[in-house]
Amino acid sequence: MKTTLELPDDLLTEAKAVAARRHTTLKAIMEHALRRELGDLPARSRRAQARIIVNERGFPVLRRQGEGRLTSEMVYTMQESGELE
Repeated sequence: MKTTLELPDDLLTEAKAVAARRHTTLKAIMEHALRRELGDLPARSRRAQARIIVNERGFPVLRRQGEGRLTSEMVYTMQESGELE
């Protein structure tokens, strides 16, 4: 189905840039974002969901926990456990 959306210029520019960096289409980025927002993607663990927040631009980011820094090893562990996509 086709539809028309009016988006702020900065949001559209950022979405196009993300699509280009990921070597995908704007359509795929928009579909993924909508599915994620509507909860159609596989459910994450409650722990992982609690650590992910949405920033002012509507993109998911990891919430910082404690005083420590996020290391590459921590990210690899989260990816292997399925906490990150």
